[in-house]
Amino acid sequence: MTDCHDRQGGQLAKKRKSAEPEKLVRRDVKEAAAVEQYWQTGGRPNLRKPRKNYKYVDELSHLQFELIKLQEWVRLYGLKVVVIFEGRDAAGKGGVIKRIVESLNPRICRVVALGTPTERQRSQWYFQRYVSELPAKGEIVLFDRSWYNRAGVERVMGFCSEGEYYEFLHSCPLFEEMLVRSGIYLIKYWFSVNDEEQERRFQDRIRNPIKRWKLSPMDVESRKRWVEYSKAKDVMFELTDRKKTPWYVVDADNKKTARLNCIRHLLSQIPYRDMKPVELDLPPRQPDTGYRRPKKSTQRFLPKIY
Repeated sequence: MTDCHDRQGGQLAKKRKSAEPEKLVRRDVKEAAAVEQYWQTGGRPNLRKPRKNYKYVDELSHLQFELIKLQEWVRLYGLKVVVIFEGRDAAGKGGVIKRIVESLNPRICRVVALGTPTERQRSQWYFQRYVSELPAKGEIVLFDRSWYNRAGVERVMGFCSEGEYYEFLHSCPLFEEMLVRSGIYLIKYWFSVNDEEQERRFQDRIRNPIKRWKLSPMDVESRKRWVEYSKAKDVMFELTDRKKTPWYVVDADNKKTARLNCIRHLLSQIPYRDMKPVELDLPPRQPDTGYRRPKKSTQRFLPKIY
C-alpha cells in the first residue's frame, strides 16, 4: 500500500511540475486581459498616488494608459527618447520592457537587443552600431542592454583590452552628453537584485522550459564572477553617473513593484500632456458593383484543428 501511495504521489508531483509552465502562460494572458479590460473603462488624466492596498493590475493598467499618452506626445511633437536597461542577469529588465511595449505602437516604440558583434563591427568605432539604432523624431528606443556591455561583461570576461576598456570609460560620458545636447532624452536604469533572489530565478529558469532560453552560458559564467561584476559596476557608476546623464537604480528583488516603480519614474522624466485620440468616423463601405470573387475552394484555408 505504501509503495502504491508513493507512486501515486510521485505521479501527481510530476503532473504538477509539468503544468507549471502552462500556468505561467495562463497567468500572463489573464494579466494582459485584465489590463485591456481596464483600458476600456477610460483612463485617468494624471498619475495618481497609489493606495496602500493597491492592486498590481490596476496600477499597471493606469501606468500603461499613461504610456499611451506619452507615446502620442512623443509622436506629435517629434521627441527622441532613449531608455537604457542594464543590470544583473535575471534582474527583471525583460519583464519591465515587455510591460512597457505591450500597450504601445511598435512603429513608435521599439526594443533594441543587439547580439554578439561581427568581425566587421569589432573593427568599427565602438559606439557605431549603437548610433545606427538611435531614434529619429517621434520615436522611443528601449535598449535591452547597451554600449555599457563594454564596462560590464566585456570587462569581466576579458572580451576587450585594457586600452579599449579605459577608452570607453573616458569616451562614454562625452558620447552621452552629445546625445543629450542633440535633443535626445536619455534615461538609464540599473536593475539591482540580491544574490539569493538571483539564484532563485536562475533555478526557476533551469526548471521551466518556457524560461529556459533566458539562461545563457554567459549567465551561468557570470554567477561565478559576482564580485568582479560588482566591482565593474561600481567603477562604471563612478565615471558615468553624471548630472546630465544620471543612473537610476531599480530595486528589483520584487518583480512587480520594480515594474511599477520603473514605469512610473519613466513617465516622470518626460513632460507630456493628456493627449486624447482624435475621433474617427468610419466611411461607408464601397458598394458592390457586381464583382464576382474567386471561389473559396481555390484558396488554401488552414485546417480547422481547434
